[in-house]
Amino acid sequence: MIQSMTAFARESAAAKQGILTVELRSVNHRYLDCSFKLPEELRSLEPQLRSRAGAVLSRGKLDCMIRLQSHPTQAGGLEVDSERLDALLTAARRIEAQLENPAPINPLEVLQFPGVCSPPQEPEEQLRERALSLFNEALNSMQQNREREGSKLAALVQDRLSQVAAAVEATREILPALMQHQHDRITNRIAELKVEVDQSRLEQELVYLTQKADVDEELDRLVAHIGEVQRTLEKGGPCGRRLDFLMQELNREANTLSSKSQSASTTQSAVELKVLIEQMREQIQNIE
Repeated sequence: MIQSMTAFARESAAAKQGILTVELRSVNHRYLDCSFKLPEELRSLEPQLRSRAGAVLSRGKLDCMIRLQSHPTQAGGLEVDSERLDALLTAARRIEAQLENPAPINPLEVLQFPGVCSPPQEPEEQLRERALSLFNEALNSMQQNREREGSKLAALVQDRLSQVAAAVEATREILPALMQHQHDRITNRIAELKVEVDQSRLEQELVYLTQKADVDEELDRLVAHIGEVQRTLEKGGPCGRRLDFLMQELNREANTLSSKSQSASTTQSAVELKVLIEQMREQIQNIE
């Protein structure tokens, strides 16, 4: 399917340490560029996250932020390291025995000693697995969002492409009449001037002017490029770069059509073509 490079996804889950949140944002970019902001406990996951993103996405600038926030309902939950507490109390009693009139031990100060008391923790490996699973969920969700947005972009491009095809066909239909009009205008002007002309030379000049104004070749190439854009959209997948190249080719032919124009109608058609091509190009900038 056609995918957009612009999307957003967020997934959250509860862990013993608190609320784990994965947030993904992607915008258009020439290639895949991933940026990660991770808590210290999860920094070792970055290579796996980068590999997973590269397996799913082809282009776009991806910003991934993972947060680990304290859970409000777990604010009062604390775990005491019994072994560390016993070692601390044993050391404190040894010191008390060597002091005169030692002050009683303050339980709150004991709790503040590093390593004695901490919030509930789960093994680091389990936390990493939970974060990786949550990242996969967010990545899948973002991919679905990109596909939905890509379908809308493809429909917009298809609509403009149909208008381009119609404009090309309309120009082709009026071309013989324009050529005849140009021929009649020149011959009538010569008749009005009442001058003697070399008919052979006149016919040569008329043929030259006709060839100079002939845009059949440009119209044929426009039709070919339109068909290629259509086939690319139907094929789907990462095709943004190819579509962008085809827009350049369409625009080149439209410019040539405009430079060869000998009438207001063909000039107007060329301008309309360039407007439609630019509208397609703007949408294609967001296609993967």
